[in-house]
Amino acid sequence: MSDNIQRFEDQPIRTAWNEENEEWYFSIVDVVQVLTDQPDFDKARKYWNKLKQRMSDEGSELVTFCHQLKMKSPKDGKRYQTDVASTIGLLRIIQSIPSPKAEPFKLWLAQVGTERIEETIDPELSIDRALETYARKGYSREWINQRLQAIQVRKELTDEWQERGIQQGREYAILTDEITRAWSGMTTRQYKRLKGLKKENLRDNMTTTEIILNMLAETATRDLSANEQPEGFQPSMEIAKRGGRIAGNARRELESELGHTVISAQNAAQLNEVVTGLIEGVAEEAEGDARKVQTQDNASRGEGEK
Repeated sequence: MSDNIQRFEDQPIRTAWNEENEEWYFSIVDVVQVLTDQPDFDKARKYWNKLKQRMSDEGSELVTFCHQLKMKSPKDGKRYQTDVASTIGLLRIIQSIPSPKAEPFKLWLAQVGTERIEETIDPELSIDRALETYARKGYSREWINQRLQAIQVRKELTDEWQERGIQQGREYAILTDEITRAWSGMTTRQYKRLKGLKKENLRDNMTTTEIILNMLAETATRDLSANEQPEGFQPSMEIAKRGGRIAGNARRELESELGHTVISAQNAAQLNEVVTGLIEGVAEEAEGDARKVQTQDNASRGEGEK
């Protein structure tokens, strides 16, 4: 567990990253202090204690989303047991805080809920929204097309696993780890660490080549599984390794031809900065060329007037 300080409206929020669960935990008192404009830590703590009691009286299952971790106190710097919540727990608590600062979060939750209901009625909307989201984040059209295809491939693989009696959650994660290790040489967690990721989606931070190789690994695993129809987890594990190795062989052959690795340590933010830089560079070059042409035209007209 690693501590960190994040800021909201220039106010410090104590956080802790649980690498095992890949989950952020936030100090509830710190968030309450910001959202309710409490003047000091002790008043924020009292406010949270009253809110916690009220939620408990209302029948809220507080224990399911509220935990305690040792965090450094802002008063004396010592570590004390502190109420913390994951993102989902924090959003649940925010819904119970009557504060103008909490309203944007409540409106956002209502909007997200509405969109999920709409997507249940019309699943095509989720694809449209995914495309819009990736475009807003600055991904290229080529990358977006590959990513949407990768989502479809993943869905076909998990449908196949479901047919084979694989349990969603932990067993899916283990099989995915085996596929990733077999084609990239790293577990999913190691791969994310290489790219400097925590909660972010690994596939959203892959290059186009990485996405294609991952798709090959998952497609091969699906096809092998559909062909051999294994029963249960252990036979599916062996197939996952074989499917991943097929993409791993393709990766090594490509790297041999290129003379360098195709596994990138860059994440989406860094990759998009490179793309943005290239676009800006081309734009500046084009603008410079246009100015040069304009100068030459002006000079030519000047020559003609003499």
